[in-house]
Amino acid sequence: MKGIDMKLLRAFVTLAIKGSYSNAAKELFLTQPALSKQIQTLEHLTGGELFLRGRHGASLTVFGQQIFSKANELLQSHIEFLNYAKEINTRNREKLFMGFGLSSFQQVPKWINQFHQQFSECEVVINHLPSSAQMKMLLEGRLHIGFVRMPVSKGLASYIFYEETLALAVPMEGYMESMTIQSALSAYPLLQLDPSTSPCLAEQTSLFLQSIQLSAEPVSVTNDMTTLLALVAGGNGVAFLPTSVRHFLPAEARLLMLAEKQIRWNIGVAWNPKIKNHRRDDFLRLVMAGEADIVM
Repeated sequence: MKGIDMKLLRAFVTLAIKGSYSNAAKELFLTQPALSKQIQTLEHLTGGELFLRGRHGASLTVFGQQIFSKANELLQSHIEFLNYAKEINTRNREKLFMGFGLSSFQQVPKWINQFHQQFSECEVVINHLPSSAQMKMLLEGRLHIGFVRMPVSKGLASYIFYEETLALAVPMEGYMESMTIQSALSAYPLLQLDPSTSPCLAEQTSLFLQSIQLSAEPVSVTNDMTTLLALVAGGNGVAFLPTSVRHFLPAEARLLMLAEKQIRWNIGVAWNPKIKNHRRDDFLRLVMAGEADIVM
């Protein structure tokens, strides 16, 4: 049997309940000929006569009575499904899914706080994700806003608000004003976040080491920034990190700035302009209005 359109089941159930083609047609906003055609189509698909027509209206045949309960059950399930889908869609419209990376640790939480003050009914769901993963999710519609390394993938819109640089986090116990990158790497192991978690940072570290012609094998010790900083502060090693980590650097750690052959990259906010979302647009306006206050 071919698939049955739900409108045919709706016509069948409505006519069975109303018992009259004229009343059922009014209920369904159809003409009587259009309703008759739908019933005939359903009879053809099911292989049996569904109604007997008489002076007192339309009554179910034995076959029609046998399949009525199942048809009504399917119709009600269809209605429940549509209502459930609408409910979920309404909930999702009041959720803002957002991604961010290392370089936006400082500012994004502040913007979220400001957003909540204005739109308390909208929940912000945020995840720490690599820029490449964020851009893929933005294109797929699984993310509304991403704070990513530029440039963005084709099809996405973006707004640059910050230029990030690289620095070397070193333990306070061994820190001296005269310390250089070379001496720090000679004295301590080079630690790093798992490249699968922070591929951009791993790439920038590799580019810098190549630019100064220094060979060092980073040891991936964690996928968590707080743990990595704690390891550096405890004297376990050094790590190349975005300069913006100075805002939450432990007291037992210091940053060495890379004076020569500095590595720079742009950080911005990205979104998919093909997908309409008014809450996303509210958040973007907040970000762009507050750009002058950004201190990274």
